[in-house]
Amino acid sequence: MSSTIPISQDNILFPEGCAWIDGKYVSINSAAVPIQDFGFSRSDCTYDVVGVWDGKFFRVDDHVERFKRSCESIRLSPPFDWVELKPILHNLVKATGLKNSYVEMIMTRGIPEPGERNPSKLINRFYGYAIPYVWVINKEKYRKGVNLIVSEETLRIDPRSVDPRVKNFHWADLTKGLYEAYEKKADAVILCDGNGNLTEGPGYNIFIIQENSIFTPIEGVLEGITRKTVLEIASRMKLNIKIQKIHKTILKKADEIFLTSTAGGIIPATSLDGIPLKKNDPGTITKKINDIYWESHYSGPLIEQVTY
Repeated sequence: MSSTIPISQDNILFPEGCAWIDGKYVSINSAAVPIQDFGFSRSDCTYDVVGVWDGKFFRVDDHVERFKRSCESIRLSPPFDWVELKPILHNLVKATGLKNSYVEMIMTRGIPEPGERNPSKLINRFYGYAIPYVWVINKEKYRKGVNLIVSEETLRIDPRSVDPRVKNFHWADLTKGLYEAYEKKADAVILCDGNGNLTEGPGYNIFIIQENSIFTPIEGVLEGITRKTVLEIASRMKLNIKIQKIHKTILKKADEIFLTSTAGGIIPATSLDGIPLKKNDPGTITKKINDIYWESHYSGPLIEQVTY
């Protein structure tokens, strides 16, 4: 299923952003979700986001595979063959002409007949869009480092209820954490589970550096693609990688802390709960990981040129 709208590099249709709705490419400004779609009314959906940098997708196959696994996990299937997904993503970026783009794919349960409550009876719906690249935290903070807090008010939703490995819009806990962070004049927040173990924040994973070891939580987290990339870089750097339960008290002993997200990459933290870390600037290991991460966006096996 594809749009009949001609898309070429010389015919940039939607520089403000482009969406794919019901088989058609439309301006992001006119894109909409039907109000009865269970994806809207019940948050019954999953999504994924892939970045485009310098005209190249970064790890698009990893994002597509994770999206497929997420859909299968909650019994969703696209209204087209899976092989058509990547061409749609390429066309979305092509239709904008953007060289740096944030590209989202969403699968929803669909629109029920009046009174229908059986989710298996619905026809699932796909939405996609490409907009200018998004930084999950103010771009200036990437150089200076963010003030990070650990939420004292909100726990992460139990993964036995909502599996965080499936990207979802169940953001009530994360949004409460954001309010807490902003009220405390912080930039970012990490939530814990009921035992005080670190999980993740609104759109990012967390890493802690102690000497030559790098720690990241094993439970209650999305297995982020940027997280995966950092773990691969850390392995090449011969760091001692520890993917495990991490109690929040370890943060006070950290040499370096950083967050990871498709929307911005590596985000260093320079203070915790308002108190500067040992080094009140992005640490040496964080900087090296960040450099290698962004270098891999320009050449190498992890990129795929957008077909403008």
